[in-house]
Amino acid sequence: MKLNFKKIIFIILPIALGVFLIWYSWSRLSPSDIFSIETSFKTANYWWVVLSLFCGVLSHVSRAYRWQFLLEPLGYKPRLANSVMTVLMAYLLNLFVPRSGEFARAASIKKYENIPFEKAFGTIVAERVTDVIMLLIIMGIAFYLQTDLVSSYIFKDDGQSSFYSKIIIFVVLPIIGFATFKLLQKSSNPIIHKLIEFINGLLDGVKSIFSMKKKWKFLFHTLFIWVMYLLMFYVVTFALPETTNLPFAAIIVGFVVGGLSMALTNGGLGSYPIFVASALILYKVDDNPARAFGWIMWTAQTIMVILFGGLSFLLIPIYNKYKK
Repeated sequence: MKLNFKKIIFIILPIALGVFLIWYSWSRLSPSDIFSIETSFKTANYWWVVLSLFCGVLSHVSRAYRWQFLLEPLGYKPRLANSVMTVLMAYLLNLFVPRSGEFARAASIKKYENIPFEKAFGTIVAERVTDVIMLLIIMGIAFYLQTDLVSSYIFKDDGQSSFYSKIIIFVVLPIIGFATFKLLQKSSNPIIHKLIEFINGLLDGVKSIFSMKKKWKFLFHTLFIWVMYLLMFYVVTFALPETTNLPFAAIIVGFVVGGLSMALTNGGLGSYPIFVASALILYKVDDNPARAFGWIMWTAQTIMVILFGGLSFLLIPIYNKYKK
């Protein structure tokens, strides 16, 4: 495939930004800060990190199994091993070229299971719509739990002001948002039109889930996948004494900002540790342990993706060569 200048920039820019963030964040640390972070790495209890990776593997297997529920109505039932390996390969490729994994996943399942690329890719898009909805729900929970912290800066720090801030955020603003959405639907602006199409696509995705034959199994695995994602983050907090007693709000907020950082650079390169550390610092975790936690979390996830994604690239042709 011929690459033009825009595609090259699309590939290189996130990686360059990630490298810059790593350099910038570490260049601002004093020798004592670096020593403190190194000490946290050396003294961390990595059994909790191993448990986190196990939760990650379970989420990937569940994602591959959930994919079956979207493919079966189209008349296809790929082997679970092929589904798992193509999912893992997709995660690996996304580390280097954003969103390339989805195309490779559809191409791989076409090669090894003879499922048309267009149909496979359509089911992957439907999956992503579901994931966006789940992320928005978790973001809503995080925002709700964070309301008191935000309102303490905006309103007087008392119960009545906190109550009024919740009413404004969760009742008044949604009503205004809904009314604005209805008005924007009548707009002829191409950018607004694209945004409306995206929102309508999310709504259509929700409707299609509830019309599926195995919708409850699909919903169960969707919930299971995201619970495993949260557990991946949560169990690593026990690896360091400074993060062991974090409140639930800190877990949710740290998870959300870490997830959002993944969209900024490839696989959260450079951005993930910074975003997560900034969230934990809000909850009175010292700067250096917060940074160490972010780097341990990101490093473990990245190693898992590279290891299992690389093994999948090697094993999938061998598995299909000797399959019965």
